[in-house]
Amino acid sequence: MLNENIKAIRKSKGLSQQELAVRLNVVRQTVSKWEQGLSVPDSDMLISISEVLETPVSTLLGENVIESEADDLKAISAKLEVINLQLAQRKTTRKRILHWLLISLCAVTVAIFAVLLKSESPYLSWNYSAPETTVLGVAVHSFEWLFVRAAPMMLIGTIIGIFLTRKKE
Repeated sequence: MLNENIKAIRKSKGLSQQELAVRLNVVRQTVSKWEQGLSVPDSDMLISISEVLETPVSTLLGENVIESEADDLKAISAKLEVINLQLAQRKTTRKRILHWLLISLCAVTVAIFAVLLKSESPYLSWNYSAPETTVLGVAVHSFEWLFVRAAPMMLIGTIIGIFLTRKKE
């Protein structure tokens, strides 16, 4: 029974005798003898085999591997269902966060646009004889120029994003 279980579990894990031997620090012939029933691993080696094959020692010693596969499939199915639910919750949470970030971006864009409209470009009346004033005036003008041209596209994009990420009832 032990020899058949070692062989069946090794194959189900996709390991060759050589790969199992390397992981256990034994020669391939030792694994072959175990699987043929010509020898039996000692207790320490049995524990090492169970760790490498990720299988309980009780399964190696006597539980029928084929019967446990059905139980394993049920357990894996249940775990996958839980993982799928968690992933769905994460996706919903990310979508909700993105939705509110887009709403915030839209509000900030409108607020900056309103401030720029209200200020009516005060830098136009500055005295540009000082280099610091000139640099600051150019920076403010560049920001205003880029923002006024980019804001409408950004606003349209955020509004589309808000509608695409809204919660559908």
